[in-house]
Amino acid sequence: MSTSTFIAGPMPKIGRTELAQIAVPEATRTHRPVPHHEIVEALVETLSFRHIGVVNEEYAVSTDGMKMFGVLDLETQMDGCRFAIGLRNSHDKSFRLSLTVGVRVFVCSNMAFSGDFTPVLAKHSKSFSLIDCISVGVDRIQRNFEPMRKQVVAWQRSELTDVTAKVVIYEAFVEGRLEAPKHLARTVHDLYFEPKYEEFRPRTIWSLSNAFTSAFKELDPIPQFKATARLGEFLEQRFSQSF
Repeated sequence: MSTSTFIAGPMPKIGRTELAQIAVPEATRTHRPVPHHEIVEALVETLSFRHIGVVNEEYAVSTDGMKMFGVLDLETQMDGCRFAIGLRNSHDKSFRLSLTVGVRVFVCSNMAFSGDFTPVLAKHSKSFSLIDCISVGVDRIQRNFEPMRKQVVAWQRSELTDVTAKVVIYEAFVEGRLEAPKHLARTVHDLYFEPKYEEFRPRTIWSLSNAFTSAFKELDPIPQFKATARLGEFLEQRFSQSF
């Protein structure tokens, strides 16, 4: 087993080299932890077989090394964004290896995910095939590229009244429908009604989404990834549109 020293407190986003240094627990009879970096390498290899390049990647790991979240930005683009893949994995069985599709917004580097992380099919048992498992996940991701593109376009065209935007922010934070720190409510409000970027001046669902994801940048990496993944599902349910 490799060794690493973990320091209490929030950890910064790291690269694949640092990810490879994370300790891996010993396998048991029923559970074989797969090193976080091996999952990333299998994902990058699977994408390359489909001629999809990765142009940037960032990861965050819990202080004990058991949980990992990451984002891989892809070469594949749409207007104003490039597609991305959200990834999570755990060694302690707190959640299964999961993926979600998203986009990286060029103007502000915000992340937008289509929804929460979806587990891939297999468990980490002795018969677990990482490549087969990742292939299934990537197939699902590719099928969601076009629906994601259509959703972004729809949100860019969907105008909101000021009252509706305020109600959504209230529902998210005061009513607790979005799992995110309540103190960000004011930040989201200010970013939406006084946007920093010209692209987000239109009062639309897309501008509101980016107000949320801009506010999430104040969070430590793992809470940021979690909140961003849950935002898409919250907004989708709120506006009765599907990816």
